[in-house]
Order: sequence, then structure tokens, then C-alpha cells
Amino acid sequence: MKTAVPCYYHLDVEVSPERVGQVSRILAAHLRYWDLENLVDTVCRSTELLLKAIDEHATDKNTSIEMWWNGQHLITAVGDDDQNLRPDQDLRGCLEHIAAISDGWGCCATDTGSKVIWFSQRARAGRRAPLVPAAPAPRLREGLQVPRTLPVTVLAAPADSADGALEDAR
Repeated sequence: MKTAVPCYYHLDVEVSPERVGQVSRILAAHLRYWDLENLVDTVCRSTELLLKAIDEHATDKNTSIEMWWNGQHLITAVGDDDQNLRPDQDLRGCLEHIAAISDGWGCCATDTGSKVIWFSQRARAGRRAPLVPAAPAPRLREGLQVPRTLPVTVLAAPADSADGALEDAR
């Protein structure tokens, strides 16, 4: 059984309508690279909903997105710095959608007053394993001895007399 390699990705972005699609493509590329293609749709859709809500309601558009893969769970966290954006009012629709399609989710405040919304998806370990270089196999080579121990005329002797010629040469 192959074990999954733990992975982490962090992205800081200033949210705008055109950046939402770019961020989604970036996250999808990382998930495919981690062999988690079956999670691309749910993770990108949930992240897009959060980024669109932040773009619509927040005054501070600076956002951090993080993904952690530990071999069993993918945790995606979206953090924003807007203290006026309230998850219970402005993000209610996004959070309902995230709760419906994720295995777990939550919202927590940071020391600076900003908030982080996270959700997790369960998945099987990816097929990707770190490449280990193979050790070179030893080669058996028979080299010709120089100078030859048998004269060329003995090597060219007819087949019926070759056995006797070889014994005479020794």
C-alpha cells in the first residue's frame, strides 16, 4: 500500500471578479498534481462561492487561501481581513452550501479580528508516491583479451577439425 505524501499550498490574493476564476484554476491544478482530481469540483465550487461573497460584501479584499492534504483529508481554509464581514449574515448562503457538500466545516476568529472559514473533504490516498531512483544493475561484460591467445588461423579452421586444432593450440 502506498502512503500519501502530505502537501500544503498557500495563496494570497486580492479578490476581484476576474481573479475568482484564476484562483479556481490554480487550486484545481494543485489538486490534480496531488492526485485529488475527484475533489476539484467541490473544493473549487466552495472556494468560488466564498470569494464571490467576499468580493460582494467585504471592504478589504485581501484574502488568504490554504490547502492541507494529510493523506485522508483535504482541508481548505479561506481567511479574510475584513472585520465588518459577518459569516452569520453576509456569508450565510455560502456556508449552507459548504455544509451540504463537505465532510466538516467551521469558522474561527484570529487574534487580529479577521476570520477563517475552513472545510474538509475526505478522500482516499492518492496514487502518487515519491520517485525513488533505481540503483543501476551490474552489467556482465566479456571483453576480448588482447592480444588473442589463439591465432586467427585456428579460429578460422573448419568445423570438423576445429576441436583438434583448439587442443593443439593449448
